[in-house]
Amino acid sequence: MELSFFDDPAAFLDVAGETFAEQPVLSTVIANIAERVRAQREAGIAWPDRVPCWFAAVADGDEIVGTAMRTAPFGDFPAYLMPMPEAAAHLLATTLLDRGEPVLGANGALPAVQTFCEDMAAATGKRARVGQHTRLFELGDLVEPRPVAGRLRPATLDEQPLVTSWYGAFMADADEQAGRELGESPHEAPTDDEMGRRIENGRVYVWVDDDDRPVNVTAATAPAYGVSRIGPVYTPREQRGRGYASAAVYAVSAQLRERGERPCLFTDQANPTSNKIYEAIGYRRVVDMANLRVE
Repeated sequence: MELSFFDDPAAFLDVAGETFAEQPVLSTVIANIAERVRAQREAGIAWPDRVPCWFAAVADGDEIVGTAMRTAPFGDFPAYLMPMPEAAAHLLATTLLDRGEPVLGANGALPAVQTFCEDMAAATGKRARVGQHTRLFELGDLVEPRPVAGRLRPATLDEQPLVTSWYGAFMADADEQAGRELGESPHEAPTDDEMGRRIENGRVYVWVDDDDRPVNVTAATAPAYGVSRIGPVYTPREQRGRGYASAAVYAVSAQLRERGERPCLFTDQANPTSNKIYEAIGYRRVVDMANLRVE
């Protein structure tokens, strides 16, 4: 097996793009981020200082058997691994250690992330543990939920402070709902510039009540290989239990499908409420993944 690292996302996509096109839903995270970094570099938008940014591909002869990246701008900057043979996960871990880059966490496909993190733990005298079990869903037949008051519309730049605060509250509330310690799960907090770009690009939506007051935020990524990923989906505590999340995800999913995009999303397996909501409107399980830490 041969492992190659790429600082240039365009070069990485030239190598791995065919693999992503064959499995675009499974590849949604790594393909979307590689496409976003490539587009931003072409537009002259710099990557955040001190945040690692590399992509990797493992080849077995002429076949790409695994891909990975390290771009997460939060926590200890965990890696993200796609499915790969055990030997490929070992190769990635040992190569990073040899170049003096211990990575204290990884998200993505099992068992690759488990193998990778156990290697990192053994080398650093720490232990690997699962912080969160996640599940990837793809939309099947879209099922309309019960009617609720209000409507979906794109968020405006005037609403950016509110949307940003809801992004920040999303994971803390998810930890609480899943029975974890508040703040246990690190997550992306887009910069002001990045949030503004997402709003201007029309990929952040709010569900508003009959007084045009936002009661939910639901976002979707730009498509990569035809697939768009919905998230985060957040309703503040005082507005929950009224069907806003179901209505918003249904409406965003319908819009994406009308554009010819394939909607997908991730859920926290420890939160049965969100899993039930999404399955009720037509999302079907694709694969289970996990977020691991080395500590």
